[in-house]
Amino acid sequence: MDKKRKKRVIVGMSAGVDSSVAAGLLKKQGYDVIGIFMHFWKEPGQDALRENKCCSLESQQDARKVAQILDIPLYTTNVAKEFKKDVVDYFLSENKAGRTPNPCVVCNERIKFNFLFKKMLEMEADFVASGHYARIEREIRNPKSEIPKYIHHLFQGKDQEKDQSYFLYNLTQKQLAKIIFPVGKYKKPEIRKIAQNLGLPVFNKDDSQGLCFTPEKYPTEFLKRNLKMKKGKIMDTHGNVLGEHEGLPLYTFGQRRGINIGGTGPYYVVGKDMKKNVLLVTNIEKNPELFRQSVQLENVKWITSSPKFPFKTNIKIRYRHPAVCAIIYPVKSDEIGSPKAKFNRVKNPQNGIYVVEFSEPQKAVTPGQSAVFYSDKGEVLGGGIIKK
Repeated sequence: MDKKRKKRVIVGMSAGVDSSVAAGLLKKQGYDVIGIFMHFWKEPGQDALRENKCCSLESQQDARKVAQILDIPLYTTNVAKEFKKDVVDYFLSENKAGRTPNPCVVCNERIKFNFLFKKMLEMEADFVASGHYARIEREIRNPKSEIPKYIHHLFQGKDQEKDQSYFLYNLTQKQLAKIIFPVGKYKKPEIRKIAQNLGLPVFNKDDSQGLCFTPEKYPTEFLKRNLKMKKGKIMDTHGNVLGEHEGLPLYTFGQRRGINIGGTGPYYVVGKDMKKNVLLVTNIEKNPELFRQSVQLENVKWITSSPKFPFKTNIKIRYRHPAVCAIIYPVKSDEIGSPKAKFNRVKNPQNGIYVVEFSEPQKAVTPGQSAVFYSDKGEVLGGGIIKK
């Protein structure tokens, strides 16, 4: 480290134990640490129910206590307008269209790291950091050159139960070169122990659950408050009417909880007919309509470089889902929308559309969710959005 000036790092601090320890570890390592607390959008009239959410007044007070103990400055920044537009409105519009979005992926890309990097430039810092459970490794591509080129690889965190690399596949090489994930090489109990040793009052603070912009654990009531719901028929795959749904945005593919059909259940959502406003369900757990052998992806991004196709990899189709083996390849854009078409593999993608063929059928592959690619060693290679 340069003896003339400490390397300065901007740390996103939510007042949780992970980001607090991230700041503490960087301070111990000799960095000039500056904390940033972000104010996200809060749903009007719901403040009383948000006590433990990440941008509440209580959280801001906790962040200040941590900053005082670590003897670092803490600044607050209001990102409510941008958060409402890029995260909340996106979440609502996707649900309205019948898809199941992943707002945490969008928030990391467009809000958290976007604003941290802005603060890095404003404050003439060298790096940004967060409390994400992920790791970055740097590879020298041309070590003999006077100006060596570095490739940055994103890996899963050591704690597989807390790993958050799934949400970070949109990070670019330029960003990864300036990001530090201090807690990525630790497990959660170790992080809590470090927080306790540092005297941080958040060492035993509960992990946040659910979406940060909803007071409830599940988004059902939030959707009811913010979208117009139209009741309609619940039908099985044979065309029998089984009941009435409360509004199609409230349901997601593969869902079992909250359908509220008694008797011959449990039932699973297998589809939504948006034009007819019909929720399609089955009470057969192994119903073929619950499974997909292949899916289409859009907005695919690669962290290092695009591989040679067809490309065999491991794919997570949602956050808590184990990675499964699959083959991915780009397809011709004029074949998209033709369910009977036998997709032709092409060398270069058109419009970023790819097809994923799983080694075995996967249950509840949900449009709108992210599909993230991993190597056998746990490296994040890229990802995209499940189209259909």
